[in-house]
Amino acid sequence: PGAVEMSQRSPFASWLCAMLHCFGSYILADVLLGEAPLGYFSNNSSVILATVVWYLIFFCPMNLFYKCVSFLPVKLIFVAMKEVVRVRKIAAGVQHAHHLYHHGWFVMMATGWVKGSGVALMSNFEQLLRGVWRPETNEILHMSFPTKASLYGTVLFTLQQTQWLPISEANLIFFFTMFMIVCKVFMTATHSHASPFAPVENLICPVLFGSLSSGQPSHHHDHHGASHEVSPPPPPPAKSKEELNEGTRKRKAKKAE
Repeated sequence: PGAVEMSQRSPFASWLCAMLHCFGSYILADVLLGEAPLGYFSNNSSVILATVVWYLIFFCPMNLFYKCVSFLPVKLIFVAMKEVVRVRKIAAGVQHAHHLYHHGWFVMMATGWVKGSGVALMSNFEQLLRGVWRPETNEILHMSFPTKASLYGTVLFTLQQTQWLPISEANLIFFFTMFMIVCKVFMTATHSHASPFAPVENLICPVLFGSLSSGQPSHHHDHHGASHEVSPPPPPPAKSKEELNEGTRKRKAKKAE
């Protein structure tokens, strides 16, 4: 909400947010691996293509470009293509980190994860560029399906890269890509926000991490078992005689006017 107004009020900030959405995963991965975070911007064709798409989205006459790409059959094609790119980026991130840190499992998983969901992980910084600050929407606290799937996927690719998972990289890319395409296309077509991982997580998470206690929060009790009642706020201090006289004079003056 408010993206169109911001693009007209501050086109440069809108363009910069769009570039973060397009290349955020590359920037985060380069930061983690100690490489130049602006290195990917040397690819002029990619930056120009992203800029053209940004301009058409916000400034195309009669919103024709946005209406075309948001048409459901066309949108489903783009969603499927995006998941193909996401899985390939996860695999490439794990492979790159494995080349630099051969035994660094957590480095591989962190790099693959930000490669697959770097845009969502940078959402709070992108909000600051738009003049919005909502820390309660942190992607770490409320993971979306792509972020959570990228995390699970990077674990699988790390196990495969370290030869703990007996499957070829090509087969793993194929099967995980098909899983991501089916899930994301179905969720987009049905406008569903339910995670496919929810049934399994509901069974495993209470066993491993416990569950939240249901019911209303209990009252605090003292050592004798008596509950503490919330004391009412203190009454406002009584006004002095001079303040009352001053208020009376002001009311009389207003009536006279």
